Amino acid sequence: MTDGEELKYPRVLLKVSGEALAGEKGFGIDPPVVDRLTNEIKGVHGMGAVLGLVVGGGNIVRGTIASQKGMDRVNADYMGMLATIINAMALQDMLERKGVETRVMTAIRMEELAEPYIRRRALRHLEKGRVVLFAGGTGNPYFSTDTAAVLRAIEMDADVIIKATKVPGVYTADPEKDPHATFIPSITFQEVVSRELGVMDAPAVSLCKENGLPIIVLDLSRTGAVASAIRGEEVGTLVS
Repeated sequence: MTDGEELKYPRVLLKVSGEALAGEKGFGIDPPVVDRLTNEIKGVHGMGAVLGLVVGGGNIVRGTIASQKGMDRVNADYMGMLATIINAMALQDMLERKGVETRVMTAIRMEELAEPYIRRRALRHLEKGRVVLFAGGTGNPYFSTDTAAVLRAIEMDADVIIKATKVPGVYTADPEKDPHATFIPSITFQEVVSRELGVMDAPAVSLCKENGLPIIVLDLSRTGAVASAIRGEEVGTLVS
């Protein structure tokens, strides 16, 4: 770790969608994408930031979509939670090869693979400079990994949630579908919910608002974007 670097957000919860790990393939885990993401995480960790990470599971199973196709919603959501654990293990493997000490903590008990999530233990890992990967969502069906990310961010006393996506920030509409969508550099929590902009689901945004926890939405593929954001530079969209 480097000492003395001024960080606007020294405690960070990074939320990465499962789809981001699939890259252009759209399904599964794309090793070059994981390599790039873990380089980014290693760089941020090396700046001295306290770092927790929540990864989704949509590259393997997305519970809401599976339930829409006829699967029992509770079963589908639990399958999605297991997918997040697979993704966290992939990130852990690559990070530790690069010399970054990590712990995977899961909301669903599976001691052979990871530690059960216990807040005080998680805080101790963070104090010791480890990157903690929070997996298994909240451990409950009907709650998204966005909500899990906000809960873990509040519990670790994070200064910011950084949501890494495939687009540079928040737009007035989906930029991949609407060529007239315009970029929004900053927006309030209330506007995100009232305009249904899809930054995070409504319960997650409401939790952020109640706890005064800002969200920065940025492009995962832009090298150095996360590091720039925690320094306080203008990157992506600030939701506050």
